[in-house]
Amino acid sequence: MFDARLRPFIDPPLNKAGAALARLGVTANSVTLVGFGLGIGAALAVVYGQFLAAFLLIAMNRIADGLDGAVARATRKTDLGGYLDIVLDFAFYGAIPFAFALYDPAQNALPAAALLLSFYANGSAFLCYAIMAQKRGIETRAQGVKSLYYLSGIAEGTETIALFLFFCLWPAGFPVLAWAFAAICFVSAAARIIAAAQTLKGTQSEV
Repeated sequence: MFDARLRPFIDPPLNKAGAALARLGVTANSVTLVGFGLGIGAALAVVYGQFLAAFLLIAMNRIADGLDGAVARATRKTDLGGYLDIVLDFAFYGAIPFAFALYDPAQNALPAAALLLSFYANGSAFLCYAIMAQKRGIETRAQGVKSLYYLSGIAEGTETIALFLFFCLWPAGFPVLAWAFAAICFVSAAARIIAAAQTLKGTQSEV
């Protein structure tokens, strides 16, 4: 919901930093991989109850996630780069709730499962529409220059990262926060499905 509104504020500094990294020979894919490593480090920190470290690593992961696109824009965007970015993002999004489930299975396992299910539903609506949009040549820059087009929703990257940071600040509140955000994600998924159905209704696809 807030991703598009934040783009005008975060893109200029990211683009400057990305251009500087590109001049140093840093590749977008290397930034993506480093960012994923930071995200997995955050998940491991959660498992061992190191929530301040997890908070910092999540923040660093998101900075890297913004920088990889900026480096790509300063050099050359590739299909491999776009693929790695989205796949590793989704893996990171799944790793944090799973880490909280491992940290305290008795309290967190069920809400973590519900949250992961909602991510699965929301992610499916997101990615499947991107495939259809690509076939129809639909594009937008509302969320910045991306490798694929997707419908905006109530629960997007900004909201998800804010949730993860709140998890780290209030670990005992994980069940409440996870159940609440899972409900939001299900509503977001339903809205995306309805919007996609309205856009794609009546069109035929060649097999």
